[in-house]
Amino acid sequence: MASSNTSSNTSSNNIDLRNATPHPEIGESAENVKSFELPGFDHPVLITLAKDLDPKFNKSVLLAYKPFVEWVEQLKRSLDLQTKGVGNFEEKHPFHDDPYELKSIHIQVVDFFGKRIGFLKYKAIIQNKKGNEGGPMELPGLIFMRGGSVGMLMILRPKDNSEERWVILTEQARVPAGSLSFLEIPAGMIDENTEDITGAAITEIYEETGLKINREDLVDMTKLALRGSPNPEKLKAAMYPSPGGSDEFIALFLWEQEKDQLEIASLREKLTGDKMQGEMITLRLIPYEDLWKVATRDAKAIVSWALYESLKRAGILDKYGHVVDEYDDNDDDGAGVTVS
Repeated sequence: MASSNTSSNTSSNNIDLRNATPHPEIGESAENVKSFELPGFDHPVLITLAKDLDPKFNKSVLLAYKPFVEWVEQLKRSLDLQTKGVGNFEEKHPFHDDPYELKSIHIQVVDFFGKRIGFLKYKAIIQNKKGNEGGPMELPGLIFMRGGSVGMLMILRPKDNSEERWVILTEQARVPAGSLSFLEIPAGMIDENTEDITGAAITEIYEETGLKINREDLVDMTKLALRGSPNPEKLKAAMYPSPGGSDEFIALFLWEQEKDQLEIASLREKLTGDKMQGEMITLRLIPYEDLWKVATRDAKAIVSWALYESLKRAGILDKYGHVVDEYDDNDDDGAGVTVS
């Protein structure tokens, strides 16, 4: 165990990271592990690469990968708050007396979607000096990186019966869940090169349902709900479905429209999806009242449903899903909301 006077440039084994040799994974030899320093820190942060990564992967590719760049910027903001204190942490950050530092990163796996990174898995070593009985304490830092996504709660009302509501779900194979017929709300990954999250939602809706929709008909429910909530770390205005293991954030949108009965019926069991990407999607229409029972396995659906109901109870959405209480666009710093 390291002594209590371990410097900020040493690991838990008292190794000076300024002159560190890349640490290999089990089964790897040190000479096969490539390494470089992560720029932008006032102390050395060593990045090492597993030996069997795709040969297209290198330092320039990593530092151009937007989700990784945003993660580094986000982590730096959060680490800085330990000593500076901002917003909800103005009194004193919980880690103020023994702040954590990013020490190193080991890239373990990378999957490319064509020429761009699709998924990235790595381990970040983040330690303080004396949190573990006088020696360094390490925060859990295994990360599956995939970037942001969008999800859409799509509700249809027949023109001749506005009290009736139907929710559009997609049924498709989701191999990671071991399913060939998983029910969920329409969703998809955000292209790393776009800043237009609403545009990404429009694109995904068209790809998964075949419906062309207008931008003004989409309501960003996560953004509406989070306005006024404490956010000293400046996290995304989105849901984080698995923050203990992934950077993924999901912006959840509402699209609620009246349609003719024939238009609604034409969507039942409609086949959609981009077959070039292996998508084979069947649309399902579910009574709104049954959504909580049918789609509980889909976290996006349940959170969307909870946001929809809560925004209506708060008077922000009317009974037809239209925004009736516009918040001040600048009211996003937690004013008026207390977290104890």
